[in-house]
Amino acid sequence: MSQDPYELLGVKRDASQKDIQSAFRKLAKKLHPDLNPGDRHAEERFKEISTAYEILGDEGKRGRFDRGEIDMTGAERAQRSYYRDYASASGPENPYHNSAGFADFGDADNSFANFFSRRAGGGRMRSHGQDRRFSMQVDFLEAINGTRTEVKLPDGPPLDVQIPPGTRDGQTLRLRGKGEPGIGGGPPGDALIEIRVSPHRFFTRDGDDIRLELPISLGEAVLGGKVRVPTPSGPVNLTLPPHSNTGKVLRLKGKGVANRGGGHGDVYVSLKIVLPANPDERLTSLMKEWETSHPYDPRKNMEA
Repeated sequence: MSQDPYELLGVKRDASQKDIQSAFRKLAKKLHPDLNPGDRHAEERFKEISTAYEILGDEGKRGRFDRGEIDMTGAERAQRSYYRDYASASGPENPYHNSAGFADFGDADNSFANFFSRRAGGGRMRSHGQDRRFSMQVDFLEAINGTRTEVKLPDGPPLDVQIPPGTRDGQTLRLRGKGEPGIGGGPPGDALIEIRVSPHRFFTRDGDDIRLELPISLGEAVLGGKVRVPTPSGPVNLTLPPHSNTGKVLRLKGKGVANRGGGHGDVYVSLKIVLPANPDERLTSLMKEWETSHPYDPRKNMEA
């Protein structure tokens, strides 16, 4: 075996820690014993690169190796003949046995980190099953109110999926144990389902609040009164104040999206005055008379 961990991983001496990690991951996925059953050469190479990574994957050990303080196995060079006997020993009693070289995979790739979990007292590696990733389209109101649905995954049985109330667009649901099976007795991976929420024709989500534009008639705007307003949980009555202009916003408290604190956001209703689709001669006549006797300029404050 080469005594240079840089040569074993195929990286330059000035390689970054990220480059070293990447090189090791690439080789390890290729040479792992569970993926090459009966291949003694692959098994030996896997042991070599694992030993090399335990040195170079740890910045402290890497520095000591570069300074010549320790050798390829992590043993002190000054007492190589004594310490190497212990460094090559296996089992938890070995003072130089260290699996910390694999710890940094937790942030990079959880499934790959578990790929290298050892059995207690272990020689053989256990492989955590790979996660499976899918996307799923969900109706706007189903995401807001929650629902239970069945998902048919490729090459697998249907899965019962619970969509929690308040689910957001882009949120990922994790179904534990529903991914690829493990290797060597390892646990299965998970199914990760990214939720894509379909837009609604008049509701818009704003955090835990819902916004909508509500058409009202000219008479409702002038006289006020009660109007029926849709919300995600069903229609409710809203009282319009007299002389309500387009753009006025009214709030329906607690009618929005469920949040983690156990409460709900609000629904904000923006009013929009809408005239009849067909011209009304009486309304036209009335407006001409009214404009003549009650002139006003709604744009007087818009002069530059």
